[in-house]
Amino acid sequence: MMDSLETTETTAPVQSSEPVIEKTNEAPEAPVEENVECAPITEDAAPAEETTEPQPATEETAEQVPATKEEVVARMKELASGEELGEKTELDQLKVLFYKYHNAEIQAAHRAFIEAGGEAEKFVPQIDPLEPEFRAAMQIVRERRAAAQEALEKQKQENLQRKLSILERLQQLAETPEEANKAFDEFKALQTEWKEIKAVPAERATELWKTYQLRVENFYDLLKLGHELRDYDFRKNLEVKTRLCEQAEALAKVEDVIQAFNQLQGLHQEWKETGPVAKELRDEIWNRFKAASSVINKRHQAHFEELKAQEEQNLAEKTALCEELEGFETEGLKTFADWDAITQKIIDLQARWKTIGYAPQKMNNQIFERFRQGCDAFFEKKSQFFQNLKDELSANLAKKKELMEKAEALMDSTEWRATGDTLIQLQKQWKEIGSVPRKYSEALWKRFVGACDHFFEAKQQATAGQREEENANLEQKRSLIDQLKGLAAEGAEYTIQQVKELQQKWNDVGHVPFRDKDKLYKEYREICDKLYDALNATQAQRRLNNFRNNLAQKIEKEGANLESERNRMMRAYERMRDELKTYENNLGFLNAGSKKGNSLVDAMKKKVEKLRDELNLLAQKIKTVDEQLRNGE
Repeated sequence: MMDSLETTETTAPVQSSEPVIEKTNEAPEAPVEENVECAPITEDAAPAEETTEPQPATEETAEQVPATKEEVVARMKELASGEELGEKTELDQLKVLFYKYHNAEIQAAHRAFIEAGGEAEKFVPQIDPLEPEFRAAMQIVRERRAAAQEALEKQKQENLQRKLSILERLQQLAETPEEANKAFDEFKALQTEWKEIKAVPAERATELWKTYQLRVENFYDLLKLGHELRDYDFRKNLEVKTRLCEQAEALAKVEDVIQAFNQLQGLHQEWKETGPVAKELRDEIWNRFKAASSVINKRHQAHFEELKAQEEQNLAEKTALCEELEGFETEGLKTFADWDAITQKIIDLQARWKTIGYAPQKMNNQIFERFRQGCDAFFEKKSQFFQNLKDELSANLAKKKELMEKAEALMDSTEWRATGDTLIQLQKQWKEIGSVPRKYSEALWKRFVGACDHFFEAKQQATAGQREEENANLEQKRSLIDQLKGLAAEGAEYTIQQVKELQQKWNDVGHVPFRDKDKLYKEYREICDKLYDALNATQAQRRLNNFRNNLAQKIEKEGANLESERNRMMRAYERMRDELKTYENNLGFLNAGSKKGNSLVDAMKKKVEKLRDELNLLAQKIKTVDEQLRNGE
């Protein structure tokens, strides 16, 4: 029996257009990319009933890619209303292109919205009037394709049943030589009918073809009609198959590998439809045709393996560019020069991208989207940075103008103390505000400083007599510090009320000379802290002694349950320890830079210190109970 026919069926190379990198600010456009991929080639596969010849992508095909959203919609409507069903690859491409153009419009509208002063989070894209039309047309095409596919599958099943009937009849004709001789004309009619029947389910094609060849050969082997008739058939078939061998061998000289392979598919189809040759020549003619086919198949396979290897290399290079792009840090970019330096690097990456060919089809769009998104993300951040910087400078300008106007409104005031404090506060606020546009900076600063200097010069002339009062206040406050130090040095017990009375007197005393203010207050604060620390330690010791005395009385009179008491205190200790950890963690989140932040931090620190003291006291109480438990043993 004849060997299974060698042929190679491959998926047609698909041309897919890669979207263009959207230009954002300085980012240049990236190229539209195409890609070709074919199915793996095998030499042992028997042919299917129908061979779909691969259609290589052409420049003409590339030029037909719709360049606008309107053209995409028009093409989809054309497919929906015409007889043409369209290839799945084209439908997928139209969908990608539509939403590429659709999203580009949204991004452009978003940028325009922000440039017009809108807030990014409040942007609401407008409804695209073409989207419902596109989706409706696409749904019609899909339904038509589904119906056509269903009809095709039904036709394949009918063709299968017809061919099975022919095979069954051929088997009957080949059962005896007598039957074969009587039905030669019927046999030829069955062959003709077989050739006219086209597609069958792919999974049954090889099996049907092999069975058909076997039944035909068996019929000829049993045929006892005149040798001339049979030999004539054999000779005609030999002539056809010899010609097919010669044509297949000539394809080895065709430079275009794809063209040679496509032509070979037609030769295989004709071979399949040609009847057998004399039995003694079957292997010889088949081996000749198989050898010629093998040469073309190997060239075809090598061609696509080279393409695949190059595409994998291209993918590796493009992946490296994506990783380099994604590695750029933008968090530390604070100046125009910083952003421009990274911008130039990204433009260089885009230029290198254009020099690299296509990646494998299944990854081509994906790697391009990764690169495009990286570029878009950078330029979006750059645009946002400059917009934020512009907004910040404008906001700072408004704030400093307001401070300048307040200073000029107070420059002639004679309420020396209140106005002086206000102007000092305005100066602090001025320092906290960032930069303003350079063209306004110097003039604004001169007006603000001029107003402040005008007031303080007038104040200095009018308040020269206040210096004596301030020096007197200085002596009073030094006396109060000495009294506080006396309490600390006596070694005797003192009450918190005594300390608070001296502190109230301190607060009642007026201003001291400015040069002595900070040093004097630091000395005052240190002695107060020392007194309070000592007072707290004394109170803690007193509370511990009271606890010991009360515990001893309970044990003596009532027989206290020390285990229960210890467990209660341990629970309180753990709860208090957790609370302390929470406060300590929260300290890290407070803004110590502002006045409000400092106040909150100070309060938090006091709370932490108080909790620590309570924990230490509770630990001493637990230790006392432990000692009682050991003594009880």
